[in-house]
Amino acid sequence: MLGLFSFWISFTKFRTLFSKAFGFGHKIVKDNCNAWIFVSFNGLVTIGSLISFLLVLSWAYSYAFPSPPSVIQSYEIPNSSHSPVQNYEILKSNVSRSACNVFEGSWIRDDSYPLYDASHCPFAERGFNCLANGRKDKGYTKWRWKPKDCDIPRFDARGILEQLRGKRVVFVGDSLSRTQWESLICLLMTGVEDKKSVYEIKGNKITKRISSVPKHAPQRVKTALRLDMIDDISHEWIDSDVLIFNSGHWWTRTKLFDMGWYFQVGNSLRLGMPINSAFHTALLTWASWVENTINTNRTRIFFRTFESSHWSGQNRNACKVTRKPWKRTNGRDRSPISDMINRVVKNMSAPVTVLHVTPMGAYRSDGHVGTWSDKPSVPDCSHWCLPGVPDMWNEILFSYLLPKVGAN
Repeated sequence: MLGLFSFWISFTKFRTLFSKAFGFGHKIVKDNCNAWIFVSFNGLVTIGSLISFLLVLSWAYSYAFPSPPSVIQSYEIPNSSHSPVQNYEILKSNVSRSACNVFEGSWIRDDSYPLYDASHCPFAERGFNCLANGRKDKGYTKWRWKPKDCDIPRFDARGILEQLRGKRVVFVGDSLSRTQWESLICLLMTGVEDKKSVYEIKGNKITKRISSVPKHAPQRVKTALRLDMIDDISHEWIDSDVLIFNSGHWWTRTKLFDMGWYFQVGNSLRLGMPINSAFHTALLTWASWVENTINTNRTRIFFRTFESSHWSGQNRNACKVTRKPWKRTNGRDRSPISDMINRVVKNMSAPVTVLHVTPMGAYRSDGHVGTWSDKPSVPDCSHWCLPGVPDMWNEILFSYLLPKVGAN
């Protein structure tokens, strides 16, 4: 219901991951100050003498009783590639990361990127491998997201593979979710010596699941999208260890109403229901399913927000891919879809971590597929090249799952 595709990865023989979170609070104390004007010179002398006496007394006290150093220090996400693997700990969802908001920052040039070659990764779709499809400039692969107050750990493929041993990671969502899945596989394959050991168990092609049309529906209704039910395939998501959802790009008039897709709740067809209201209803259905079905003591749940697109023109059908990221977000750092996701998750009783990638993606007008796909006649300013922006989503994802070693 929330997305049209689901994907999963299974890993074998892994040790248990534990969870722990660090947070810091701070207080700001403001003093109100009053001012007096002394007309008398004698009054000024008296006050000055009193202040001098208090300063001397204060100095003597601090000399006799020196204050201890502060035990509260700033916290920074450690770089796992330089840290020994010790206690495996996972940050709990919905905790305050006041020391560092990883989604507040900027893109910086880093010539050590990209982290893999898509042409050597059989799981990267040809349509997303922009370099193989004729793109000449490689600059879009050289950008790394740098949070304002910390660093995201470098992706350590071998270390992460060890953490995922015996674990099951599931991606549920649309084609942007598939892109993140392909990115993750390509990143992990850099830590595998025998590339042939990475394979699909079932090899089934990804399929769309579409609801049936109610009887006596108007002729313009080709498909009814149930807002009050989760897809039947959801039973395959339940026993995962990491569960990542996304949705948003299909919730537009052109991809719904213009194609004959309308909404249904129960046996009632909601022909006049606005898209945003329908998406909110679907989110509430998803939230209820999570709270009543998922064992959050086992499964870590993430929901990635809307990924910024860069269509332009009066009808938003023009696609101009730039050579460098935008210096400003140009208003694309906000999305009604993302706002709804944040509000619904905030009110959930189950712990869910929101991967709020909307603002960071707003700058990356250079990272889209454009005309460098397997269908160059159809420009694309929604999907991303691989390697590229989705790799950073996975680096951020695993910054929540990496071990914290020697954290204060």
